[in-house]
Amino acid sequence: MRTRKTVIFMGYSCNNNCIFCCNSERRLNIADETTEKIKQQMLEAKNNGSDYLELIGGEPTIRKDILELVKYAKRLKFSTIMFATNGRMFAYKDFAQKLLGAGLNHIVFSIHGHTKELHDGLTKAPGSFEQLNRGLDNLKQLNFTNIGSNTTIVKQNYKHLDKIGEFIYSKGIRNAEFIFVDPTRGHPKDNFNDLVPGYEESSPYINKLLAFGKKHSIPHWDIRYYPLCFIQEKYHDMISEIKEKKTFDTEHIAPDFENRHVEESRETASRQKTEKCINCRYAEYCEGFWKEYLKQAPEVGR
Repeated sequence: MRTRKTVIFMGYSCNNNCIFCCNSERRLNIADETTEKIKQQMLEAKNNGSDYLELIGGEPTIRKDILELVKYAKRLKFSTIMFATNGRMFAYKDFAQKLLGAGLNHIVFSIHGHTKELHDGLTKAPGSFEQLNRGLDNLKQLNFTNIGSNTTIVKQNYKHLDKIGEFIYSKGIRNAEFIFVDPTRGHPKDNFNDLVPGYEESSPYINKLLAFGKKHSIPHWDIRYYPLCFIQEKYHDMISEIKEKKTFDTEHIAPDFENRHVEESRETASRQKTEKCINCRYAEYCEGFWKEYLKQAPEVGR
């Protein structure tokens, strides 16, 4: 039986300015949700059977009401209360301790580079890599180990994926996702040629990264949003979407949209298969290509 998972986008405000942000327009035009509205969304989710709550943005930790919201989620008895975060506010140990005390029990850090030059260059926030590292160190000192990571794969970092993977591994993280950039909207759509790597050119680096995870028997070291024909078959047990469909029944709730069936809708809303996919041996479980990728790089579908 799949776990009912609710992801609440609390707003799009952020203290980073990532060059690949797909919510760049939303940050300018859409106001963050109110405290009471988010509490109402949590209560409805719990009443509808959700047991896994993910609070994201934007950046959740910069909200003034974040401790209040986490405490409320704990009172509702969600078994998992998770953040996806850039990690900068966890550099303040007392803040990190308060969040854990309030009920936060799963944290996923966004790690886009293995050096400050690469990471800060992508976040456009000087010092963000140093703060991220300090945040990880603080959580280690607080004996908190339920930590994961997300890495967005773009032109600027795909050739460094092996080093990024080694860095993540060195931090004790054994739950990592490497996410091929989504060009559906925001900066990646507007700056496609500058940000979105080709599938074929990035494939050797992604396969090498997955080989590292396989070699070290890492429990969760997965690739997301990448066509399976560019991944060696021995790594097809490391595909995030396939695992997700087996594990979760996910809904997304945001200030500007609702998606009650995320796993099912993604294939029709933003992914697409080409004529080449019809006779592919992986067609049954591969989601295909980003639609926007095929628009801006149509030769891949031929």
